[in-house]
Amino acid sequence: MLLEAVYHRSGNADCYAYDDRTIHIRLRTKKDDLRAVKALYGDKYDWKQTASEQYLHKLASDERFDYWQAELVPPHGRLRYAFALISDDETVWYTETGFQKEKPLDPLSFFDYPFLWSDEVLKPPGWVKEAVFYQIFPERFANGDPSNDPAGVRSWEEADPEPHDFYGGDLQGVLDRLDHLGSLGVNAIYFTPLFAAETNHKYDTTDYLKIDPQFGDTGMLKKLVQACHERGIRVILDAVFNHSGALFAPFQDVVRHGPESRYRDWFHIKQFPVQTEPRPSYHCFAFEAHMPKLNTANPEVRQYLLDVAQYWVKECDIDGWRLDVANEVDHEFWRHFRKTLKSLKPDFYILGEIWHDAMPWLQGDQFDAVMNYPATEAVLDFFAKDAIDAEQFSHRINRLLAQYPQQVNEAAFNIVGSHDTPRLLTVAQEARKAKLAVLFQFAFPGVPCIYYGDEVGMQGGADPDCRRPMIWDEARQNQKLLAFYRTIISYRREHRALRDGTFQVIYAKDRQLVIRRTDAGERVYIGFNNSGHSAVTNVALDSQAPLEIAMGDGSFELTDERLSISLPPYGWLILKAPLS
Repeated sequence: MLLEAVYHRSGNADCYAYDDRTIHIRLRTKKDDLRAVKALYGDKYDWKQTASEQYLHKLASDERFDYWQAELVPPHGRLRYAFALISDDETVWYTETGFQKEKPLDPLSFFDYPFLWSDEVLKPPGWVKEAVFYQIFPERFANGDPSNDPAGVRSWEEADPEPHDFYGGDLQGVLDRLDHLGSLGVNAIYFTPLFAAETNHKYDTTDYLKIDPQFGDTGMLKKLVQACHERGIRVILDAVFNHSGALFAPFQDVVRHGPESRYRDWFHIKQFPVQTEPRPSYHCFAFEAHMPKLNTANPEVRQYLLDVAQYWVKECDIDGWRLDVANEVDHEFWRHFRKTLKSLKPDFYILGEIWHDAMPWLQGDQFDAVMNYPATEAVLDFFAKDAIDAEQFSHRINRLLAQYPQQVNEAAFNIVGSHDTPRLLTVAQEARKAKLAVLFQFAFPGVPCIYYGDEVGMQGGADPDCRRPMIWDEARQNQKLLAFYRTIISYRREHRALRDGTFQVIYAKDRQLVIRRTDAGERVYIGFNNSGHSAVTNVALDSQAPLEIAMGDGSFELTDERLSISLPPYGWLILKAPLS
């Protein structure tokens, strides 16, 4: 038994409240080192009456470690616990004070969860797990009102955008195309910024309380949100609170009046006079002079942005904010932000843009979820780029699942492309591989989001090429790919096991993968063959329930409690089994 590999620390993803009555505990051990792990737990003030034991189950494994989990109900809201590490030839007990051979008798040495406070439990909105999102870059989705086009607008058919081009997309265009979204099956929209700005992407806000005139006005957004809600579609907007645009009135006041400006402390000015060359004399997003960084620790700035965030909820009834460059804003601001927005609308969705480990923002006091870029990179590396094999892919995915609390994984924003990345089909180079990536995206815990146009086979390299105008000509759309998206979206929405059931990789070798999703009423198996030749996978089953093909292009056989799945090149198969 390699005790050096054993790790647990009460808090974060190792010990957390999943809901108002359940605490999850996790333990890391060396891979394949233990036969079992058991928890000894109870109430520290009522130990003799409440002490219980429960085995942990293996949640996931990567190349070095196994991750174990148990779901415990503390008898009086308090929890003391220790672990029994069980191998074939010995049992070692693990407490907060270290390892010992004898079963510990004094719970004062155990790990401690002091008390389960309901208002400290991270509770993402219930509707999020039911959502299929669609990301719209408004300037390139549809031009419904040519009268608000900016000067020099390009023809919609010219699919070679440059960084500063305009095509005339607007909110009327989105309203006109809601039937497309409805037929696709999406029930939530994420808009990149809508507010007044100089660029086509609008991440350089000049007026936070004004819809950019090239998109429409506040009345138009109200109309659009209402139309979406009537169709059962939620709407979240992009909040750019890390930085403003250089033409934001307070920043212009600083430029004009220097240290005498009443807004000098709204920004991070390093020296006066304000200069942009050779590098800005103020902190920016990256070193982009047209995006000066806001000082969100300043009480005036904080209140201004909180008022902005509330204004659009009250005015247009939006359902969430996606927070741009969220990890560069101070934590205290986000704590105020959460309290303010949740008091206004309890089921409001707060989604942070963080590309790396986001645990500090996901402890119940700031965000509901983050954009799941680590999963994106793993999916693309395996399905699209062939940069890793199935086993390496499973390790990365399993490690990610063990890194966060379960409710975080259930609400994570899962993408395979966005306005910041090359298009999925361009990376994958062919539709069959892209389909496999999308199928996994929709089968993985979390909330899938489609980048506009991916469903009809749009291509595009790195920004700005990934921001081509949406293809509306049906003759130029990939109708087979569109049908695939509709089918997979429908299947996910009809089967709860794909939305909040347990997730396990049960086969990962070479270019083949099999996963299992299970909930109280159904078990779903999905096989993937990410190779150019036919393949057969054989996995052990833990159930005698009959299986049937739900969809796909392979076949299967059941023999002696084993499942054999045969798949053609780049094939996939969904099997389902009801649970008795």
